[in-house]
Amino acid sequence: MLSIEKYQTAFINYLNDFATPKAPNSLYEPIEYILGLGGKRLRPVLTLLTTEIFDNSFENSLDAALAVEVFHNFSLIHDDIMDDAPLRRGEQTVHEKWDLNTGILSGDAMLILAYQLFENYEGETFKALAKLFSKTAIEVCEGQQYDIDFETRNDVTILEYLKMIEYKTAVLVGAAMKMGAIVANASNEDQNSIYEFGKNLGIAFQLQDDYLDAFGNPETFGKQVGGDILENKKTYLFLKALELLDAQKKTELLQFYNDSSLKNDDKVSKVKQVFDESGASIETKNAIESYTQKAFDVLESISISSDKKELLKQFGTALMNRNV
Repeated sequence: MLSIEKYQTAFINYLNDFATPKAPNSLYEPIEYILGLGGKRLRPVLTLLTTEIFDNSFENSLDAALAVEVFHNFSLIHDDIMDDAPLRRGEQTVHEKWDLNTGILSGDAMLILAYQLFENYEGETFKALAKLFSKTAIEVCEGQQYDIDFETRNDVTILEYLKMIEYKTAVLVGAAMKMGAIVANASNEDQNSIYEFGKNLGIAFQLQDDYLDAFGNPETFGKQVGGDILENKKTYLFLKALELLDAQKKTELLQFYNDSSLKNDDKVSKVKQVFDESGASIETKNAIESYTQKAFDVLESISISSDKKELLKQFGTALMNRNV
């Protein structure tokens, strides 16, 4: 029986064993801290789920799942440093709780620890996992650089934005699923197809994050609603609004974004109104559905039972309709 809750419980238990105190404490305590802050654990769960989808025990992919989660949290430590972010999941960021040097060094150690976890696999499995991980890690870095570059550009296109979120977010979701398929010795065709499924789901996941940041329920979203607007981020909502608006309304939106005299609540309210009136909010929801459907279409070519395909569809639908 495939159970998301089962995978979450097994993974968290494995993670807790991994995060036992080591010396020097000043290096490893921040690692335990960031790994203990929770989060959705989406990526490692997908690794475990995929292993069983291809008729292998999920326990065989716990190290690969842990590598994905450690790498993901490494990237969060360094992202928070670059963004000068004070909070992560409602708690102090590592560089705020300790200091900048600790954040950099503990993050570096996490990247190395992630690689080390693949050493628990033999021969061709190790080689395939390490090769995929290296490719994914450099793409995540490229995505982060695109994101940084976009902050100072006023000509970002929707295609460029989609490429950025594909690299920064979606490739790691795809890789998490492909790792499960590699451990399960699935065919190369099925490995590549499940990667495409995960990647498209990852794009839909990030677009849903964009949407929830503006239109989510503050009580369930877990972050400040309108945070992207207050930070003047060029999200899909913003870029789609610019595409749909006439010249006058486009100028108005840009003025709202750049007006430092507006109170936060007023700015968020006015920009959200433009997103709604322009049709950008509906178009964003349509894009989320489109990428989710792209993921579902890939499933047709994968050699697994219809019951397992249906389970993956239910998982994708739940992600698309989430409010957190």
